[in-house]
Amino acid sequence: MRKRRTFTEEYKAEVVGLVKASKKTVGEVARDLDLTETAVRNWVRQAAIDAIGDPGGPLTSEERSELTRLRRELKTVTMERDFLRKAATFFAKSGR
Repeated sequence: MRKRRTFTEEYKAEVVGLVKASKKTVGEVARDLDLTETAVRNWVRQAAIDAIGDPGGPLTSEERSELTRLRRELKTVTMERDFLRKAATFFAKSGR
């Protein structure tokens, strides 16, 4: 099993452009660039979603990154709230 690699958005866009511009299949482009066919296929699909930008459709890359950021922020705020509740309980009990 190969190690999971990360790619920049620019690189993904170049690969998608290569798929669209060439007469090669997604599988051929993936093999030529030593990428998995699934990854390239997902990049092409996401690029099509981003191009359409349908508000009622699947999430665009921008919306997906905003959702990730908001989930992370919610997790932080929830942990802070829980900590403050415990601290308030502690001080309420020790103040008696």
